[in-house]
Amino acid sequence: MTGRPDPVAYLGEVARSPQGRDYKAAVLESLELGPEHVVLDVGCGPGTDLAAMAGFVAPDGVVIGVDHDERMVREAAQRTADLTGVEVRRGDAHALPLADASVDRARTDRVLQHVADPGAAVADIARVLRPGGVVAFAEPDWGTLVVDAGEDAGRSVSHAFVRWTCDQVVRNATVGRSLARHASDAGLLVRAVSAYPSVWTSFETADRVLGLTRNSASAVDGGYVDGADRDGWLAGLAAGPVVAAVSLFVVVAVRPVIAV
Repeated sequence: MTGRPDPVAYLGEVARSPQGRDYKAAVLESLELGPEHVVLDVGCGPGTDLAAMAGFVAPDGVVIGVDHDERMVREAAQRTADLTGVEVRRGDAHALPLADASVDRARTDRVLQHVADPGAAVADIARVLRPGGVVAFAEPDWGTLVVDAGEDAGRSVSHAFVRWTCDQVVRNATVGRSLARHASDAGLLVRAVSAYPSVWTSFETADRVLGLTRNSASAVDGGYVDGADRDGWLAGLAAGPVVAAVSLFVVVAVRPVIAV
């Protein structure tokens, strides 16, 4: 694995994984979706979860997917073309194309790790949420990433790989642990904070999801790790056994009926 994965295929693989299904089900349950709700999916990607949410708000509710990427918007619109009550819009998470207090429920799913300003994005979600509305934020924290590589040299490379991932690969690598603070700063009342670990014991799967080969090569180029040490690290991981893990945080919050 040397090139970057196709983003649509990558998002689909994560969503279909056991770990993805677990936390996504928890997010849907936390939103308490019901008929006539207007639901916002910020960073909807290729529309992976729009149909599921539409099923909960039918027949009179509306699900609005917003994404900044034109390809994702086209893909989401195509996937949901036969569904009633689903809209897909191109827009910026920091300046959502919706009126104040216009949605009953909202969510992000692995989106705030990539935006320019997570706090500003959370504040704009709070803006469009109606009083009493519920929002769920689901974001990984790459500072919790661990890759077991056995001996001291392997551990050193694993630590360097985590530092590279947090410093250079993911824009807001540790946003998961900060979700509750961002929500509170935006005037939301935090209802619950949960963590969902993802664990991989297959080198092939961990390589696809975590970019072990691809990102460790970049770490060598960036001076974070020696090339020979990296090659030995990868060989050891490929030979197995493999244990790699990272935690994803879910924060559920409510816009108060009376501003706080």
